Amino acid sequence: MPSFSKVYQSSKNIYVRVAFLLLIAIGAVAAVVYKPTVLPKAAPVVHSQDISQITALAANKSRLEYLLLANPLSDFPRYVYKYRSDETIHVVKVPSTSHANLEREVLLKNAIPYSIAKEEFLASNTAILEDEQSKTGFAAEAGTFFLRNAIGIALLVFLFFALRKGIPGMTGASASVIKPDSLKGSMDDLVGMEDIKQEVAHLEEMIRNRSLYRSHNIDKPFNVMLTGPAGTGKTKLAGYLAKKLDIPLIQASGSGLESGFVGGGSKALNAIYKKACKEGRCIIFLDEAQSLFMPRGRGDKKWDDDTANTLLGLLDGIKSDEGAGIIWVVASNFDDVNMQMDEAMLRRFSVKINFRLPNRSERHELLNVFLSKKDQGCVNWSDMNLDYVADITANLSPALVETVVDRASMIAIQEKTVITTDVLFRAFERASIGMTDRATTAEKDKQRERVALHELGHFFMQIDPYLRQGMSWEEVKEKSHLLKISTESVSKIGALGYVLSSGEDVSLQTLEEMEQDIMQLYGGVAAEELFYGARGISVGSQNDIQKVTAKLDLMVNRLSMYSRSKLDYTQLQGDGSRDEAVKQVEGKADELYTRTLDAIKGYKDIMVALKGTLLDRYVLSKDEVFALLADLTEPQDYAKAA
Repeated sequence: MPSFSKVYQSSKNIYVRVAFLLLIAIGAVAAVVYKPTVLPKAAPVVHSQDISQITALAANKSRLEYLLLANPLSDFPRYVYKYRSDETIHVVKVPSTSHANLEREVLLKNAIPYSIAKEEFLASNTAILEDEQSKTGFAAEAGTFFLRNAIGIALLVFLFFALRKGIPGMTGASASVIKPDSLKGSMDDLVGMEDIKQEVAHLEEMIRNRSLYRSHNIDKPFNVMLTGPAGTGKTKLAGYLAKKLDIPLIQASGSGLESGFVGGGSKALNAIYKKACKEGRCIIFLDEAQSLFMPRGRGDKKWDDDTANTLLGLLDGIKSDEGAGIIWVVASNFDDVNMQMDEAMLRRFSVKINFRLPNRSERHELLNVFLSKKDQGCVNWSDMNLDYVADITANLSPALVETVVDRASMIAIQEKTVITTDVLFRAFERASIGMTDRATTAEKDKQRERVALHELGHFFMQIDPYLRQGMSWEEVKEKSHLLKISTESVSKIGALGYVLSSGEDVSLQTLEEMEQDIMQLYGGVAAEELFYGARGISVGSQNDIQKVTAKLDLMVNRLSMYSRSKLDYTQLQGDGSRDEAVKQVEGKADELYTRTLDAIKGYKDIMVALKGTLLDRYVLSKDEVFALLADLTEPQDYAKAA
């Protein structure tokens, strides 16, 4: 085994060294405190604190040569005795309270002769008044204290160094430096996103040509803010940029900066900065840093904003020549449009790159790239409609699109088949809503009937606007976003059935479109009232009603869509205006639900006709639904009835 000193010298961790030194100190103190109480063999005096030796004198009274009391009035009197057949002088130290009892119950009661030790006797036998405490003095008391409080002292030492150097495992201490040759991927891995690539190319040009910008009196660091939804490639971009510039990357999480100790985040940031200064030119990448952009001064405690204040100081400019080559890249899932951010923090970033979700053509390209990376024979390209899959994956980030492809591989492996359009569709469904189950409601006919009518209510309110325009079933099918109607339960969302629809890339909705969304959500509960009456509505519409409430709050209070005064009323609400806002939301909800209930009445017969088939098959695809509708009735006949 290596020696103690070699282990100590080889350790670079200050906490290990402190622990070693503490163990050495405790061992040394223990060696002093627990020295044998018996004096060297040449000394004829033995010290003890065993009171039983005094009580034993009654039985050995005949052997006793003498018994003396030394310092009888002190807190610890000493009994000094010697037997005739023994050269050893015994000294028993007892508390004064015990001495009074011993004197009365042992000495006087058993007529044991004793006297007070004279000064001359004590002077000639100095060892009698010596004991362990007098020998070791302060060292003994200190040693005893350290032994009794070793754990507490160790914790105090640990906290002292932790507050000075940072907690072990804290982001600042543990953040590693990733060299450019260890970074994987390149800018080409950002499929599509040409606007993002142009921004990054401009950023790269600024960093490479600092001297040109100095000629325009721009000499501050190019701090970069990356914003956008999760999974859009912000983290990868930081690595790509470092690799392209051929400089190291130091990555840390904004949420991981805080250690739970006051000032822990500040210590971590300073530790990261010092590590970056040693590298010279490098990128410090703070991921998931949205909490650092919150407006300061929200908390009552003055140290709540320490981490943000420290970051502000580090971002403010070049503190010294050693920090001139540091580039801060900070990523957040939010931006200053959808979240209130600290103005001082925003000013520190001269470059802001906003990531977005991929459009339809970019999703098509992403799917093609992800599927092409698989071995030959894993994908059936002859049975692959990427346009269809790109349509149904609207509003998915690149990371989620990759998740769908990976899920398709898992399904193909489990079923010993290859990836097709159908497998990708099932993978999208699994990634979107989770596992489905028929057994939960297989024997509950009444519940399944209610679920079927509820889901059909959603579907018919989805296609209601197209039918009222007199479109044919083929035209309605082309317009409809329906993917499937199911009466299978979904544990992930706590539903006994669902209508799966694809989304749209366009996010700018009109008032009419938002009202149609609400009526589609109301379609389920309206169908239940139509078939079971107002008192027969179940709790299955809870999720729909929650979504309606949030949407109406947005339309009425935040966008003031029903008022000529275009104001965000949530910023003006006082105690009295809240009741008025609730009344406005209730009024629009009543109006839209009434319109939904009136519209759904015209679908009653056709819903009954579809219900039986849906119950039998559990699931109806879009093709199956519209094939049944075409056989049952003409859309023009329905339009007149509705």
